Amino acid sequence: MPPLTARPPVAEGLKSCGHIIEYIQNRVYLASYSHPPGPETEFPYPPTAIKTPSKRSSRPQSAATSVPVATGPKKHPPAYFTVDDELLYNRFHADFGPLHIGHLYRFAVQLHDMLGDPENEDRGVVFWSRPDARSRANAACLLACYMIVIQSWPPHLALAPLAQQEQPTMPFRDAGYSQADYEITVQDIVYGVWKAKEENLCGFQKFNLNEYERYERVDQGDFNWITPNFVALASPQHQPVDVIPTSSPLWATLPKTIEEVKHSKILPKPFRNVLAHFKDPTKETNVGLIVRLNSQLYSPSYFEALGIQHMDMIFDDGTCPPLSMVRKFIRLAHEMITIKKKAIAVHCKAGLGRTGCLIGAYLIYRYGFTGNEVIAFMRFMRPGMVVGPQQHWLHLNQGKFREWWWEEYYTQKFAAAIPTTPTKTLRHRNDTIVNAQTATPPNGSSQGKRSALGELSHNETAPASYAADENLPAPTPGQPRKTSHVRHHPYTRAPSAGYGAENAQDQPANGVVEMKTHRRSQDEDGFDSEEWIVSRRTSSRSPQSQEKRRAVSYTHTTTTTLYDIPSDQPTPPIEDIENWTVAPPPYADEVKPPRPKTPGSVKSGSGSGTLGVAKARATPLRRSAESREVKNAGVRKTSARVGSANTASRSRS
Repeated sequence: MPPLTARPPVAEGLKSCGHIIEYIQNRVYLASYSHPPGPETEFPYPPTAIKTPSKRSSRPQSAATSVPVATGPKKHPPAYFTVDDELLYNRFHADFGPLHIGHLYRFAVQLHDMLGDPENEDRGVVFWSRPDARSRANAACLLACYMIVIQSWPPHLALAPLAQQEQPTMPFRDAGYSQADYEITVQDIVYGVWKAKEENLCGFQKFNLNEYERYERVDQGDFNWITPNFVALASPQHQPVDVIPTSSPLWATLPKTIEEVKHSKILPKPFRNVLAHFKDPTKETNVGLIVRLNSQLYSPSYFEALGIQHMDMIFDDGTCPPLSMVRKFIRLAHEMITIKKKAIAVHCKAGLGRTGCLIGAYLIYRYGFTGNEVIAFMRFMRPGMVVGPQQHWLHLNQGKFREWWWEEYYTQKFAAAIPTTPTKTLRHRNDTIVNAQTATPPNGSSQGKRSALGELSHNETAPASYAADENLPAPTPGQPRKTSHVRHHPYTRAPSAGYGAENAQDQPANGVVEMKTHRRSQDEDGFDSEEWIVSRRTSSRSPQSQEKRRAVSYTHTTTTTLYDIPSDQPTPPIEDIENWTVAPPPYADEVKPPRPKTPGSVKSGSGSGTLGVAKARATPLRRSAESREVKNAGVRKTSARVGSANTASRSRS
């Protein structure tokens, strides 16, 4: 600190003049005086700058009007008032503030009376304090919090006038004995109160000044509501301290209603006020859980007899709780607040240090306070909260508490995003036959089920199974799904299933139809001597090369065989009528044609024309050397389409 220098003597009438800050233009001011100001004290009303002439009044101003003229209140002196001797901070040790919410309520009432007085209509209202550091800090903090809570100013506007002070305000400190190693500024108080107001944790809508000032006294209960869901209190003291079992005769003597509590002659008055206030049916103070952090000084049965759950989370005074205990407390408190819709009472011996640790941890976890903001706000609601190293503990773990919140938030969000559509019950693969046909089961039906929907980590790697069809919608007609195995589906078409109406034949009721498909390439002469040519298609001419052309065609043959089974013989078992090619037992003397294997790469056709055809596209790895030479020569790759709408199908019986 620079050495103090002697100031020149001033006139007798100016000794009371102090530093003045304008908070509301021409209306409310903040000042500090070494002596109480009076009518003789000069008050420098700030002049108003000359307005820039508009386009309509662009005439030059005269010399008389060019001088700045004060547009503030005309009457002198302004209205002065102070709260230095009225609103006193009851300090514990070396602390000095900030003033609590009850002080702010009384200050707001007095300020509104000054502003609403008809005699002060043409006067400025000056809120002043003594020039010492503590008085200036409390006055500046009180007026800034008034702008936040009553006038709904944002924090930066409430703090902006304080930047005009010649000397910065003194920071606040904890209720300790030694030198302070952690400080809270006016900015922390303003931001903490603003954050609480934004979250509906602080306000005057339901604030009761008489109850606040009554119950904060030690002889009346020594408790304060920090938020609508948390109440901090000092530990009640009463004998006995052990738990009273319900089978004990002493249990019958415990008060179990509010009237019994109020008329009890055994309980001390602070304890009676606590019990009666927590379970008062006429108020919204319904406490469902009380957490004790200190050693046993009363019996928890008094709370349990009234239906209040009691829990012990004891740790040493002046220390910080382990994080495992804090997380357990946060989960219990969050469940009590959000699900059971009840409040939580927390206490240690004095209701300041250990109590502030757990309540502050939850406020950081739930509402996103910073360490400084939550300490400042709790002291604004209950002076003296969070002492010594507990301040550093909240500051160091504020990020951890927020991580817990986001971790649980996204866990619940992702859990809610997983669909809960029940899986359709599957029938056995061989239990029923519909329309004299057995549904062909897919290969590998014993494989594991695929998850219904939403589980990306398993659906990408799990093999397909019969359950997959039950979890997916029916395909659009004409667009069958691409699967690795043949599956019976109402929209699936076999390569040889498309016949025109002219080829329909009457089939006996006990007959079996055999269909064979042969696909052969063209020989050197251009024809196949053993099979009929179904279609021939030449490749289109390439626009890039007009000199070389090559025609490639394929033969796609469909053979249909009709077997007549005598009526006196039973129909042989049929496993798959669509792919069955072996003759039944009555015709064992005939030559059995080989059973064709349906290639997995053949897809069903489009269904157009008189013959169902398939598209066969060769992969790059299976192209022959000749086709690669054709491609390199500039000839377009053939589409490998077979069949024609004008080609009539032929059958051989």
